[in-house]
Amino acid sequence: MADKAMGRARRIHPYAWLWEPLETEPSFLLRSMFGAKAAYLDGRIALCFTAGEEPWHGVLVCTEREHHAALLAEFPSLVPHPILPKWLYLSDSMDAFEGVAERLVSAARRRDPRIGVLPRPRAPRRRRGE
Repeated sequence: MADKAMGRARRIHPYAWLWEPLETEPSFLLRSMFGAKAAYLDGRIALCFTAGEEPWHGVLVCTEREHHAALLAEFPSLVPHPILPKWLYLSDSMDAFEGVAERLVSAARRRDPRIGVLPRPRAPRRRRGE
């Protein structure tokens, strides 16, 4: 897909197909976050799609620790992320990745109360010279 204004090809994120069903939600917002694409619903960060090297190649489920047991029981392919253990992780290397990822997106779209956390408020930006 060429970006005519810039004269260069635009790279499509490998997991764009996963967040596409969320795009019709009025509160949907997609933001870049540390090289990932973070999907927000109703102001809550729900899922992060990471396309780097392991352990950053799959889907992060943004959740509170109190929901881990229930989510792990329902989605046994999930594991606590090795670097961000407060969130659960579905690695692209899992055999059932596509099906499980689609079910997670569907759960987020249904507003499953176990999925999604309020982001921390941003600190005010300091002006130069202050």
